[in-house]
Amino acid sequence: MVRSLWTSATGMIAQQFHMDTISHNLSNVNTTGYKKNRVDFEDLLYQHQVLAGTPSTAVSEIPVGVNVGVGVRPAATQKLFQMGSLQSTGHKLDMAISSDVGFFKILMPDGTFGYQRNGDFKIDSRRQVLQSDGYTLEPPLVIPPDGLIETLTINEQGEVRIQIGDDQIPRQIGQIELYRFVNPAGLKAIGKNLFKESPASGPEIPGTPGLGGFGGILQGFLEMSNVNLAEEMVNMIVAQRAYEANSKSIQTSDSMLSTAIQLKRG
Repeated sequence: MVRSLWTSATGMIAQQFHMDTISHNLSNVNTTGYKKNRVDFEDLLYQHQVLAGTPSTAVSEIPVGVNVGVGVRPAATQKLFQMGSLQSTGHKLDMAISSDVGFFKILMPDGTFGYQRNGDFKIDSRRQVLQSDGYTLEPPLVIPPDGLIETLTINEQGEVRIQIGDDQIPRQIGQIELYRFVNPAGLKAIGKNLFKESPASGPEIPGTPGLGGFGGILQGFLEMSNVNLAEEMVNMIVAQRAYEANSKSIQTSDSMLSTAIQLKRG
């Protein structure tokens, strides 16, 4: 009887974790380039009271054992990198990747590199192209002092061209590179829409946009969050009902214990 109390408690804890993950997804439903999380669960250890295959007579064995589980736990939270919807902004430095293959590379303040899908880039007083937190795009991209921002163009292959001074023909001033990983779900999320390489993700694989399986660059677009609001609401209902069912199991076990304690001879 006591076992059922602890088993149901693990179910409530697991569903609370599920709810925390859903809440995080919902809170980022409008975060540019956000990739939703999914919780994977697994059952806990089993107590084997009778083992299947145990000899019962000289010529036969027990075909099915007696096992009882002790609950559930979260096994993993996986980032799902399916592409989000595209939103047209018209901003010259906004860039979206046309498929789910590819990341922008960002130089971090500590000298390491981060990777992001969010393409809302900006320029600072030094005319460097930066992401929202002021970290520079890699390879570096700097707008020439006499470059006319309104003439800036970025094609699908990531070639950056701009009209300089009175020149009528735009010049190429840089190249946008993309990077991919064997296992993007293994990247370490560090916040600020950034990921870092990890042993599980494998090393970065550089490439040119639109070639070698990489998505192309779409200038003037942003990739929105891939959170499906209706799906998350359904998951929320399922988590809530599962939490209620586990709490009901605890109440039922408590009631059965109470009945056993109150038993007495007439």
